[in-house]
Amino acid sequence: MIDGICLGSIMFDCGDAEQLRNFYASLLGWEKCTLYSLPAIKSRDSIVFLFSPAADYIPPVWPEQDGKQQKQMHLDFGVPDVAAAVKMAEAHGAVKSRTQYGSGDDFVTMLDPARHPFCLCKAD
Repeated sequence: MIDGICLGSIMFDCGDAEQLRNFYASLLGWEKCTLYSLPAIKSRDSIVFLFSPAADYIPPVWPEQDGKQQKQMHLDFGVPDVAAAVKMAEAHGAVKSRTQYGSGDDFVTMLDPARHPFCLCKAD
């Protein structure tokens, strides 16, 4: 282990960094900021999401398909009311994935404006 190591930030590649920052800032209620000259958001607990614009960005396909851009990761957000969280996420620009693997009560898979999948999961 590296002495003092900790999670610094989570980086999202995307086509439109401002659009994706605005989406997650609205969805999570986190503070907008700039870090390393990139659009970013920060939680009260100092979790940081960075948004890196890439001119050649290719959105991932969900569900995954051979020969298409695969997702590299996805985020799960715990929420007290999944249905209400889905409506709020849609109001901020997310769309519900056509393919769902959960019941809808336990979790719903969404796609952010850059088509990264994320799940809204019933918090324990």
